[in-house]
Amino acid sequence: MEKMDWNNLLNEKRRRDSERNTEQNEFEKDELPSDHRNEFERDYDRIMSSSSLRRLQDKAQVFPLQTSDFIRTRLTHSMEVSAIARSFGVWLDDWLLEIEEIEEKDLGKIPSILATAGLVHDIGNPPYGHYGEDVIKKWFKKYFEDEEKKLDLDENQKNDFIHFDGNAQGLRILTQLQVLNDKYGINFTYATLSVLLKYPFDSSNKYSKEKKKFGYFQHDKNIGLDIINQTTKMQGKRNPLTYFLEAADDIAYLGADIEDGVKKKLIPWESVFNKLISSEQEDDKTIDLYKDINEKNLYKTVYTAYKMDIDKLHQKHNQAKKDGFPDYLLTSVQNFKAWAQGQMIKEVKNVFIKDYNVIIQGNFNIKDPNAEDSNIEYLDKDFISETENAKNLDVLLRSLLKDYVFCSREVLSLELVGDSVLSDLLNMFIKECITEIDCNFETDSRSKAGKLFKMISENFVFIHLMNDKFPKKKTKKKLNDLSLYEKLLLITDFISGMTDSYALDLHQKLKGVKMP
Repeated sequence: MEKMDWNNLLNEKRRRDSERNTEQNEFEKDELPSDHRNEFERDYDRIMSSSSLRRLQDKAQVFPLQTSDFIRTRLTHSMEVSAIARSFGVWLDDWLLEIEEIEEKDLGKIPSILATAGLVHDIGNPPYGHYGEDVIKKWFKKYFEDEEKKLDLDENQKNDFIHFDGNAQGLRILTQLQVLNDKYGINFTYATLSVLLKYPFDSSNKYSKEKKKFGYFQHDKNIGLDIINQTTKMQGKRNPLTYFLEAADDIAYLGADIEDGVKKKLIPWESVFNKLISSEQEDDKTIDLYKDINEKNLYKTVYTAYKMDIDKLHQKHNQAKKDGFPDYLLTSVQNFKAWAQGQMIKEVKNVFIKDYNVIIQGNFNIKDPNAEDSNIEYLDKDFISETENAKNLDVLLRSLLKDYVFCSREVLSLELVGDSVLSDLLNMFIKECITEIDCNFETDSRSKAGKLFKMISENFVFIHLMNDKFPKKKTKKKLNDLSLYEKLLLITDFISGMTDSYALDLHQKLKGVKMP
């Protein structure tokens, strides 16, 4: 049966050939040491000093617009994902070498790929977290309904915006928007880009239409297909390393968001431990601890699976309390987080070993390999959901976030702020600016549309007007040469690239609440 080849999955080529080899040969002639890094370590170093990565320090993980240094931002979350993903890669190196799927010369490549992918996996997220994605989707859905007869867009182009996805936007940033020298963006290796294709299809795909998720815009379809053809060589099938990236993301955010929730005194951590320890008791005294029998059964399932470990954690919890730790609840949840993450990592490895053959064949998510649409990967399965016990621990932690954090007054009020900010910015820059057909944007600074256009990042405008043969041919297009679809992409590139604070500040200035 057809399967993916690790030589292709570790493809070191880039969309634009690097000049490194030529330069290195010149160094060797002069007996100077060559670059000691592998190509994927170079990917990591390229993005580390980029403005797109730095912006993540002012984008929300869960709590937007924070003044506390303790609470995680999208950048600190990404650093934690990178560390866990790299750890997976170190283990995977050894395991694949042992079963002779890779050679010794390949050692170090997978950890580097996963570390880089973990660092940039959220680089396309708009301001105000995943709620920002929802705001953009909702705004475009209403816009297209209101302006249906006036817009020169096909259904797939509309779906790019109605189902706006940070993963697809991230690919745009890495392959085009984070400009170094030309239209190729940061020019990552094919292998690294492949791991980031969580949804390896565009918005016209059947799965995309059902689940409202896709991996690349219609505009970037050739790039997406190029990445697939250079790596997995299977349409609609994930790179095996993408599952490890997804697991690292879930493991990192579940533990970290719980810790932040306890720090903010939203999650009653003492009560959580009491529920775990009391879940095996069948007397009426404990039943009132739980909101219903399903919650009790969930706690009991987790406690039964990890009884010895949880008892030890509870002892540490009580000891920290007894010893007078000033913030013993935070100490307790940090111990629990470290244990839970370690347990999930261990069980995820077991899933990969058990299901390796179907994973490398691209069939991990196929419901029925013999079905007519078996080329479509449904992507409903992930490594954690296939574990023996960690899947229940995952459900428990998600329930704590849902019950205590995501519904908290602080989170909801800040999301409402984000809703107003993003909706108003989209109204101004699309309805009152970019769709004005009579405006000469390059020279007009008198009309409102012209004034608003001057507020758009010059970098984004330059990239969108860049000639395909740049820098050899430097003539640029004019804004009105762009199609409506391309103009809408310019605005979503601009707004989704904003930090939480910048979006709020620009909104206040344009609304007259704050002076420029």
